[in-house]
Amino acid sequence: MKDELSKAHYEALSAFRYAVRRFQHFSEQAARAADLEPQHHQLLLAIKGSPDDRMTVGAIAERLQIQHHSAVELVARAESRGLVHRSQGERDRRKVFVSLTGAGSDALRELSATHRRELMTAAPELIRILQRIVADES
Repeated sequence: MKDELSKAHYEALSAFRYAVRRFQHFSEQAARAADLEPQHHQLLLAIKGSPDDRMTVGAIAERLQIQHHSAVELVARAESRGLVHRSQGERDRRKVFVSLTGAGSDALRELSATHRRELMTAAPELIRILQRIVADES
């Protein structure tokens, strides 16, 4: 791909940013409708999407692209709502692992089904936009 972008590339990048923001807005509204803060939904999804259904606070911070102390606060708020549980590592007691509770799993299951339905609707347009972005007009 050339270093210079064409007008079509800028238009496609703009369309992609708009589509992502529309989905993000949908996601935030769906989380609130389910009586969750959007960051709690992101936390639950990150944990459930990890290989062993648990994450360290540091891994959560990285996955959500937030500061470590913000992840600690987010986990504490989610734990107080009964969505997650913290436990110490068996080999390294300094490590704290976060996993979903039954209530957290239930909330995530419903929200994920809603998100999947929305993505199934939006996917064809997103694919077309991404194809325009990566198209080489040389």
